[in-house]
Amino acid sequence: MPPEHDVIGPWSEVKLDILREYAVPYSKILSGKFHHLYIDAFAAGGVHVSRTTGDDVAGSPLIALRTEPPFKEYHLIDANPARVGRLMKLTADRPDVYVHLGDCNEVLLRRVFPRALYEDRRRALCLLDPYNINLSWGVVSTAGKMRSIEIFVNFMIMDMNMNVLLRDPTRAEAAQVVRMDNFWGDRSWREAAYERSAQNNLFGESEEVKVEDANEKVAEAYRRRLIDVAGFVYAPKPLRFVNSLGRTIYYLFFASPNQTGKRIVEFIFDKHRKKQGF
Repeated sequence: MPPEHDVIGPWSEVKLDILREYAVPYSKILSGKFHHLYIDAFAAGGVHVSRTTGDDVAGSPLIALRTEPPFKEYHLIDANPARVGRLMKLTADRPDVYVHLGDCNEVLLRRVFPRALYEDRRRALCLLDPYNINLSWGVVSTAGKMRSIEIFVNFMIMDMNMNVLLRDPTRAEAAQVVRMDNFWGDRSWREAAYERSAQNNLFGESEEVKVEDANEKVAEAYRRRLIDVAGFVYAPKPLRFVNSLGRTIYYLFFASPNQTGKRIVEFIFDKHRKKQGF
């Protein structure tokens, strides 16, 4: 029996703060000019419990629903029936909210993104915060080419390191490699992930790039893909999140066709980097 609310750690609370800090100026700028949508691809149940304090924490759907001025419509997606049920209860009196049960990789492309067409003067802010790397590149690439959608995308690089890279490509299970291919869009992730140092160590052998250095190379390669392959005009340096041991858990990326969005997010990301001491 799943818990009534998901328990989240401090970094998840930071991500929610970032969404709150961006959603307000985004909606202010677009309100009255465009029909703007909020899209949450992994919406969960709407309310979480803080692991740090034990208090209830408003999840991303509630943050968006409480944003002023409001979005014109909201699309909340989750593959878990219990979470979807909670979302439906929370939004039962909101005709502007659409709750979708299913795989977001299918729901977004078939049912939601077509409601945010550039030529219809529609725009969208889409949160892609998966629990692992089970997000299709097709979703990200489609959003980029539409020119009407801004995205926050969470890259769970710890999942990649633990289940795919393993410091040796021959050790990864075929199913894990397929997951990474699907997330990245092709096999070019290997070029960044398995790059080795050109310098030799004391024994005359080439050394592997340190894990954190490799993470940074993978993150930069993904950032470039958001621009060069997906078609976003802007993708600022992502925000890195680390655990108590200083190891990278994930990177939060932002990508947009709009320079104003880029500037606002860079300001928000820089503020949180200073808080983390980066």
